[in-house]
Amino acid sequence: MQLRFVGCGDAFGSGGRSNTCFHLTGARTNLLIDCGTSSLLALKRLGIACNDVALILITHFHGDHFAGLPFLLLDAQFSRRTQPLVIAGPAGIATRLTQVMEAMFEHSSSTPRKFELSVVELAPEQPVRFGDVGVTPFPVVHGNSGGPFLGYRIEAEGKVVAYTADTEWTDSLIPLGREADLLVAEAYTFDKPVKNHLSLAALEAHLDEIRPKRLVLTHMSDDMLRRLPNLPHETAHDGMTIDL
Repeated sequence: MQLRFVGCGDAFGSGGRSNTCFHLTGARTNLLIDCGTSSLLALKRLGIACNDVALILITHFHGDHFAGLPFLLLDAQFSRRTQPLVIAGPAGIATRLTQVMEAMFEHSSSTPRKFELSVVELAPEQPVRFGDVGVTPFPVVHGNSGGPFLGYRIEAEGKVVAYTADTEWTDSLIPLGREADLLVAEAYTFDKPVKNHLSLAALEAHLDEIRPKRLVLTHMSDDMLRRLPNLPHETAHDGMTIDL
């Protein structure tokens, strides 16, 4: 199993980083976690075969996590994709996907495709399987618009990958990440409280409860990026690959 940070930046491109998009692959696994606006560009820059991706998990509907889907779907259509694709995310995802596609490319949501597209709603704390991949969504806290908001615990090929998504501290992050082989956690700021976002200080206060086997920080603002040389934890960068 391997996870690649296609993009690990925040909504504002801090540090010149691409919007959130992670690529998780294995012998029977090929999925994306989130698909921010810049994702198609970043995927192609890394030479990732987009049409091989079978599943896309969306955490929420903010543009830096969701708005890359119209580009990805149109590219799949024009490149003659035939493999089925599943897009799964919070309640309302089918309506939101239609809205964002029409906002960016009119009539694109109703254009016939040569591949089967399934859009699946996920409910908090209700495990679901997509082939060999098990996904448990957890509710997280990220404001009053663009939601609902989910983080994910993903089980595939004997490994557990957990992702907090964008969230302020909430106790649901404990079962989400507990003893995961890899926990990818937002660390938007170092210790400054910012509503709806996670600081490193807030995360560290609970690491002894979560006990991840490996922790990688992502979605960092300039406040965090200027501290990179002195941080005590592993941090993501675009293109970074982690073997599990």
